Amino acid sequence: MGDPKKQRRKYSTPLSPWQGQRIEEEKVILNEYGLRNKKEIWRLDSLLRKFRSQAKHLIATRTDQARKEEQLLINKLTKLGLLNKDAHLDDILGLNLKSLLERRLQTLVYRKNLSRSMNQARQFILHGHITLNNKKISVPSYLVKKDEENEINFIQSSSLSDVNHPERVIEKKEEVKEIKELGEVSNGQTTAA
Repeated sequence: MGDPKKQRRKYSTPLSPWQGQRIEEEKVILNEYGLRNKKEIWRLDSLLRKFRSQAKHLIATRTDQARKEEQLLINKLTKLGLLNKDAHLDDILGLNLKSLLERRLQTLVYRKNLSRSMNQARQFILHGHITLNNKKISVPSYLVKKDEENEINFIQSSSLSDVNHPERVIEKKEEVKEIKELGEVSNGQTTAA
């Protein structure tokens, strides 16, 4: 069992560390989701592998206990928002890494337009500006349950809770272009008059 004080890895590394295609795919995922390092990818990949291996084991075993475990696993993944209520074990085998990455708190803060970028969402979470069910969460990799998704917000004491805060104003490219054009037109009129 080991010493309870000893920290163990919660992920497994790739078997072959120097595969060019895998390295490029991981770089794309790192940039797209604003992850700090590849350990975050490997941790979610290990979790996904665990779900899949449990589903494969339950498909092969047809006992009363296996049916109970099947229902518990499907309920767990449904609460996480990865499956529908009427899903089967075969649907678990269809899950991919991106479906887990979309359930991270960092990703959902960005998708709800509470930040300008994924990296800024990570910064807001780490600095303690984000709450979930009125509890401050400072872990960007927290997997948000489906019923908690609408409870993501800024903490009330944070200056970022104001909608007009400079870091929260998300300018769209079209609006910026129109403002620049209006500025040039008004400058042209004032010089001509």
